[in-house]
Amino acid sequence: LQSFADSVALAAAGELDGNSDAITRANAAAQLIVDSQTFATGSQVLGAANDVTLTYLSALPDSDSDATNAVTTDPAKAAFVRVDVDEREVQGVFAAAFTTMGGYDAFDGSATAQAVAGLEILACDVTPLMFCVPPGFDAEKDIGQMILLRAGGNDAAWGPGDFGFLDPDKAKVDVNGPCAGLSGGPLDMCLLGAVSKITQCFNSRGVDLEPGQKVGVNAAVLNVRFDIYEAAAGAGSENSANSWENDPNFAPAPNVVMGKRVRTPGNSSNSSSTANCGYEDYPEDEELTVGLPRDDCFVSGAAEPCTRFGDGDWSQGRITYMQKNYGIDITTEGAPDPFADAKTRYELYLAEIEHANGGAILSDRPESGLPRCASSSAPNPDRRVLVVAGIDCSASTGTEIRGAAKEVPVKEFVKIFLTEPVGADSKDTGGAKSIWGEVIGSASNGDQEELGTGGMVRDVVQLYR
Repeated sequence: LQSFADSVALAAAGELDGNSDAITRANAAAQLIVDSQTFATGSQVLGAANDVTLTYLSALPDSDSDATNAVTTDPAKAAFVRVDVDEREVQGVFAAAFTTMGGYDAFDGSATAQAVAGLEILACDVTPLMFCVPPGFDAEKDIGQMILLRAGGNDAAWGPGDFGFLDPDKAKVDVNGPCAGLSGGPLDMCLLGAVSKITQCFNSRGVDLEPGQKVGVNAAVLNVRFDIYEAAAGAGSENSANSWENDPNFAPAPNVVMGKRVRTPGNSSNSSSTANCGYEDYPEDEELTVGLPRDDCFVSGAAEPCTRFGDGDWSQGRITYMQKNYGIDITTEGAPDPFADAKTRYELYLAEIEHANGGAILSDRPESGLPRCASSSAPNPDRRVLVVAGIDCSASTGTEIRGAAKEVPVKEFVKIFLTEPVGADSKDTGGAKSIWGEVIGSASNGDQEELGTGGMVRDVVQLYR
């Protein structure tokens, strides 16, 4: 009976992630557990439908000997489940045997069992960012899909595609990392921009959202991954990251192909620029390289245009990318394509790094794809990957999210590959707010790989009683 109770409790607890359907899923998971008993009267089959009572709890008392009274029916608060197995009568001959066995009190002929299990979702070394997922979103099923992430307003309701910031005070800053001892704005910037060792593992069943858009911080800090240490246009110089240019804790990715040319005082088309190193758009009619393309449906004039979420089809953009950057027309039969196996932009990015083997990504082009402003690049190519909390921002969660919010459940942590610098295209609606990324998978599936941003998420299901 105890083995059965333990198994049911663990199965149900694994679903208590704080989302609106958590208790429904926990009840369903419990039904999957079937066991058997030998010594009691009645049916030998044990099943959750007929033999147990599930009680959901928001907290446990400090002492194991105290009663578990924090009962809740709210799926957002249900962090633990208590399983009580219905009492069974033991047949006389077995009851007598148990009574005579050493270490047992007098056995009254009846037996039952109880177990308490719970779930913690531990997020380790993740960036303090969130975005609102659309209905039915599943990171593993939507790999390759492009997303236009844009900051939500202070008072407006958040909608699918809106991104925002998590409260850094909710995380435990890694005492051995580059952000140790910081607070306020500097802590925000460090947690968003550092290479690794950002946070210790912390319980992320519910995250706190910060109000405000932090547009300048967003662009300047995220763009260090592209070897850009200046503030975005219109963001104000106070939001630049110039002081990090030669700091290995804020090093760029080893591949920063982005369709811009290196700007120095000698070749700048912007006479007002005083920066020693930076990047700028090509002069008109002189586009010699391009960055990774967006889904074709985002291109102006698309037959079926996208709004915030793409469809993963970037075939036309890939043709242009190979023509501009490599001089290869992949539409020509028999034309060599060194990256034919790369189906997503992220796979192409990785293939370019492997193909270059430590050298320039692009040859005979105004940009080599290697960082030019920073003194070195991050060794891990996943430096351009963000681990972001995907949140259901709709009214179906029980509370429509506006601005700041506390203890918001996370649907899943999503790995998003940054395909271009933030605010890179001034023609975009949203300008410096625009973050373009490609879904490359879920960080909530227990993968062991270490990302350039850190980023491990673990579901820790355990028995407490």
